[in-house]
Amino acid sequence: MSLATSASKRPINKDLLAFAVIAALLLVVLPLTLDLFRLNLVGKYLTYAFVAVGLVLCWGLGGILSLGQGIFFGLGGYCMAMFLKLEASSPENTAIQSTPGIPDFMDWNQVTELPWWWVPFQSFPVAILAIIVVPTVFAYIIGAAMFKRRVGGVYFAIITQAIAAILTILIVGQQGYTGGINGMTDLRTLLGWDIRTDSAKFILYFVNAALLLGVILIALYVKGSKAGRLLIAMRDKEDRVRFSGYDVANFKIFVFCLAAAFSAIGGAMFALQVGFMSPSFVGIVPSIEMVIFCAVGGRLSIFGAVYGALLVNWAKTTFSESFPELWLFAMGGLFIAVVMAFPNGLAGIWKSYVEPIWARLRERPRPAPTTPVTAPPVPLPVASIAPIPSQAAAE
Repeated sequence: MSLATSASKRPINKDLLAFAVIAALLLVVLPLTLDLFRLNLVGKYLTYAFVAVGLVLCWGLGGILSLGQGIFFGLGGYCMAMFLKLEASSPENTAIQSTPGIPDFMDWNQVTELPWWWVPFQSFPVAILAIIVVPTVFAYIIGAAMFKRRVGGVYFAIITQAIAAILTILIVGQQGYTGGINGMTDLRTLLGWDIRTDSAKFILYFVNAALLLGVILIALYVKGSKAGRLLIAMRDKEDRVRFSGYDVANFKIFVFCLAAAFSAIGGAMFALQVGFMSPSFVGIVPSIEMVIFCAVGGRLSIFGAVYGALLVNWAKTTFSESFPELWLFAMGGLFIAVVMAFPNGLAGIWKSYVEPIWARLRERPRPAPTTPVTAPPVPLPVASIAPIPSQAAAE
């Protein structure tokens, strides 16, 4: 068999092919076909895809349904917004305030000095570190408190929902330090670079897409590793994994913290691309919407979660533009239709219907093997066969 023939018979890595397709879509197709306004909207949708990818690991692989991913999305967004707000609140820009050099909402609420926990966010490296560390540590505290006590299932989902509601109330109540219900607005520059210009939005889209592709690669690595196989085993038969000697709680904490870090990166990019951050992205409703993104795309598929986030948000924008009074009903109908007809989401549609057709198209009829035609053996003449003399005759 030649090298070319053996190479053609090697199975195609489906994950690699799917990654190449989504990379081409995000980096080539969409920037070339959409105007800047729509491209910026897609960039906003992609920030939710970070959360959906994390939910595939947490919910799809590990069986941990978290209804509070908005907590970590909001924490990451607020960490980035705090740095941007401090940069926009320089003494020159806030000279008309009674206390120059502090954010405007602090001045409105008679805060005369920058709080101590705001001071580290004047440094960009500290802010970048806080975007990952703060949500991850918070997720570790929640996970250790719940999983070490074997709290899971619907109880864990309800607890994360309650924490999301508590954090929203806390942010709204501390208006002088967090901006309250209005959030942090008027975010202008990043290290002196105006993020409100068209060119900046175009560049931020590619930064966002590149970070998402990196998160997808990390998720694929975890899914294919031993930890990913153990997460699937824990989802199906948790007691068997525990009796095999593995610490189930530690694996759950790990994947929960990883999903929190992914969500925080999405929140930080949201604050950069949209230019504000508010508690409306932290509470119960956005957290449930993030679960819908994952469910529509397919909670067992990393790539399906990305497509689900794009599809649901595109439908949300389209319905709200065309039917401003009915778009919530349309969104609910879309979700119910997908769940009832295709419980595995878009990825399930692809696997059940598209893949078999694709496999049949790739199969080519092989020709029947032919045996070489050879001439029958020619018998020797009888006279030419001389008898072998025996030993007695020879003597």
